[in-house]
Parts: sequence; structure tokens; C-alpha cells
Amino acid sequence: MDNPTTFNNPFQFEITFECLQELEDDLEWKVLYVGSAHDASKDQTLDEILVGPIPVGVNKFVLQADAPDPNQLPPDEILGVTVVLVTCSYREREFIRVGYYVNNEYVDPNPPPPPPPPPQPVQMGEDGQPLPPPPAPPAPAPPKYPQLDLNHVHRQILADKPRVTKFAIPWTEQEAIKEAEAKAKAAAEGSPTGVQDAPMVDSGGDDDDNDDGERNENTPMSLPPSSAAHGMNLMAAAAAATTGGSVPMDME
Repeated sequence: MDNPTTFNNPFQFEITFECLQELEDDLEWKVLYVGSAHDASKDQTLDEILVGPIPVGVNKFVLQADAPDPNQLPPDEILGVTVVLVTCSYREREFIRVGYYVNNEYVDPNPPPPPPPPPQPVQMGEDGQPLPPPPAPPAPAPPKYPQLDLNHVHRQILADKPRVTKFAIPWTEQEAIKEAEAKAKAAAEGSPTGVQDAPMVDSGGDDDDNDDGERNENTPMSLPPSSAAHGMNLMAAAAAATTGGSVPMDME
């Protein structure tokens, strides 16, 4: 929603999901902004909310988050491409994460007119043919923050190319007990890995392994906990459908 827009405007995601069975606890939604490709400490949590109680059926709401604080971003990395993440957790266990590329581009409101090209003598090549004129000089680089006017920075979310990652989590007390027993058994046997929240699916974009799964804004799919009856069916306009019974989360 509200895409593209200026840098200072809030992020807005329209989220629609279907709950197959009443959940005992709330869902925790987060919006995270990757502030630097080189320093994870520059990442910012733009918003964090609890949604609940969750009734059975189709639910919809708008998740709005403030723009990132530019004072906490590296001045050299405000412009260009970064990532915004929308995550959802149940009982402090993240089960889905949707990432979008974000492009921040400076648009000069008063660009100087290009200077007229100076007259150039015609240079002749060895074959007697005229050589092409030299290339024009590059445009001046935009100013850096705080001199950079963020009202002139346009932000565009590449909503048609999300990256969707899902995690298998226990949805009921019984499933949580079984998971804890499995972890204890793995630890007793000296397993190097045990049981953890391993990603179930990482799909989206132009990956070749997603060719047989078309995006579908209207068809819900089953979220993969062990029992689909306790899972959630998530759908919306901007997430990639996946294959093999996996569940995308769609959002705008």
C-alpha cells in the first residue's frame, strides 16, 4: 500500500489471513528494516504489535510502521537497495518471514539543465571515418545525510518479488511437549543438531525451483505445522506461492 512513496512516509502492509482453528494466544507481528549491508546493529525494528484474539475465519488488518530513523543509518547507505522484513511469531516462535527489496532513490526537484555540448573538432579514425564524440560527463552525486533532503528521496518496495521463509513450530501444548522430548533425547544421544526451527521453505523472486508454483492472490494453502487443523492459512497480494504443500504469506 502507498507504494511508491517518499522515504519519510510510513510503511503499510495489508495483511489477510485465514485461521483454521481458534488460537489460544496472540500473533506477534514485526516490521524490520535492514539499515546496513555490513553492520547488523544498524537494523531497526519499525513496529512490533500483538494481534488477537484470533477468531476462526478470514482476518484482515493494515500493519503500519514508521519510516526508519535516518540518524541511525549509515549516511552512505540511505540511498540504494536494502531490505524490509515482515515477520510473524506465535508464542515467541517465528513461523513466517517475508522479505522485500526496497529501493531508495534521490530525485532532484530542480535538476540543472544539461550544458550545451562544446563544439568538438571531428576526429578521424585510421580508416578515414569520423570517430564518435566523447561521452557526456556523469551527473553529480546526490548530497549525503544530513544535507540530503529526505523529502526528495523516493522509496519503492519491489512487492512482486518477495522472499518467503517459513519455519515449523509447535502450535499446541502437546506439540510443544513432543518437541521438548525430542530435544532432550537428541541432547542425551549427543546429537550435534537436535531439533530447531529450521526453515521449511525459502521461495520467491525468480528462483528456478518456484517455476511450478504461480502466485495466487485468492487461493489459501495450509501452513505446515504437524496438524493443519491447528495451523493458519495465510494469503495476500504480494507473496510468492510455493510448492509441495508449503504456505506463502501474502501481503501488500
